[in-house]
Amino acid sequence: MLTLKEVRTRISSIESTEQITSAMKMVAASKLRKAQNAILKLRPYASKLQEILLNLTKSFENTDENVFSEIRTPEKILLIVIASNRGLCGPFNANIIKATNNLIATKYNEQNKAGNLNIYCFGKKVSEYYEKNNYKVLATNNEIFSDLTFENTVPVAESLMKDFAEKKYDKIEIIYDQFKNAAVQRLIIEQYLPIVLEKEETISERESFIDFIFEPGKKDIIRELIPKSLKIQLYKALLDSFASEHGARMTAMHMATDNAQELLKELKLSYNKARQAAITNAILEIVSGAEALKG
Repeated sequence: MLTLKEVRTRISSIESTEQITSAMKMVAASKLRKAQNAILKLRPYASKLQEILLNLTKSFENTDENVFSEIRTPEKILLIVIASNRGLCGPFNANIIKATNNLIATKYNEQNKAGNLNIYCFGKKVSEYYEKNNYKVLATNNEIFSDLTFENTVPVAESLMKDFAEKKYDKIEIIYDQFKNAAVQRLIIEQYLPIVLEKEETISERESFIDFIFEPGKKDIIRELIPKSLKIQLYKALLDSFASEHGARMTAMHMATDNAQELLKELKLSYNKARQAAITNAILEIVSGAEALKG
């Protein structure tokens, strides 16, 4: 059983922890608000861009950009894994690593054994894990989250497009968490290259298909939109993951703060009971001593 001094020390320690987790929750909430606004503003633009590209699918095969839709035998694979630089965000990083490992084991096991699977890491947590476990890490980009802008994402997207066009990779996929709200993130495994513009159309969708008039022309627009779409796709994945990270951290710190408060209640109750028992024992000893002196 803990002594009164040990209980006081533990109460003081948990109070300090509770102050830290509460402060971290507030910081995460502030960062989440900014990241959430950014991803919510980008989604309608990305969605409309994809809609335009779907309308251009029929002309796509006749342009120089069809290299980005070229389907090859997936012998050389690149996985873009997006997580975070820091921990204390619940199972956020662990879920990304688990999903990536499962994808490698079930879908790309042969390529991995042959040494034809590379990983591009965003975030220290995933880069440290895969480097430690001797995976082929193509590159790590941990600095991008300190200034996550479209301009800083463009060079990465251009490099990926160049590698695919030069057939360094036959397939590129992105693994990240899509932001829903502060408490919910949805794990996404998304094909980046070759691009997928086809989708199954229902009868109502075919009937409501809009035949746009394009200026200067479909081919010219495609040459501009395909690379732009790929840059936006990568930027959106990074924004989604960034917002998801702060949402997961805020939720984790909220739960940690609540747990600390509950533990403090129990410890203070135990401390008060032990203190009352010590006072009662002291009184009994005094009374017993007095009675003995009378005798």
